[in-house]
Amino acid sequence: MKNLLQGKRIKLTAIEKKDIPKFTEWYNDTNFMRHYDVISAVPKTTEEVEKIVYEVTNSNEQYIFAIRDIESGEFIGVTGFENILWNNGTALIYIGIGNETYRGMGIGEEAMQLAIEFGFREFNFYKIWLTVLEYNFSAIKLYEKIGFEREGVNREFIYRDGKRYDLYNYGLFRSNWILKA
Repeated sequence: MKNLLQGKRIKLTAIEKKDIPKFTEWYNDTNFMRHYDVISAVPKTTEEVEKIVYEVTNSNEQYIFAIRDIESGEFIGVTGFENILWNNGTALIYIGIGNETYRGMGIGEEAMQLAIEFGFREFNFYKIWLTVLEYNFSAIKLYEKIGFEREGVNREFIYRDGKRYDLYNYGLFRSNWILKA
């Protein structure tokens, strides 16, 4: 039987208490947060990040995975699902590679593929969707490479550094993923 949460270079695991300080660093990295989320990049304390992780892990509408290097076990990012509508089989997927050393190496693609595969095969999702800001060119390239299709635009959705940016909506259906995989 296939290990759904392990790839060639990374594996998806639970977030451990020992990961919280590193996750807190990422929440305090403005550049990371401006690509990871649409909320303001307000610094967070360790306690606030612990609370975020606690709330996600104790919810039926969201799941979070730590992205770890297989060889070292190092915590290098997060991926997961939120806004899960079980009755409709839909969920929003997200990803963030917090450790800059691992960016641009295909780790994000591998993590997304593992999470998507898990979502379709284990959670039986019908559709996985995501949002991405128009200036996040590397993420857009990755999502389109994986098979996500742009479905819409929330025009001038966010205001950053004196300019308004669009928020793109992307979707991927299980039937398209299974055919591709």
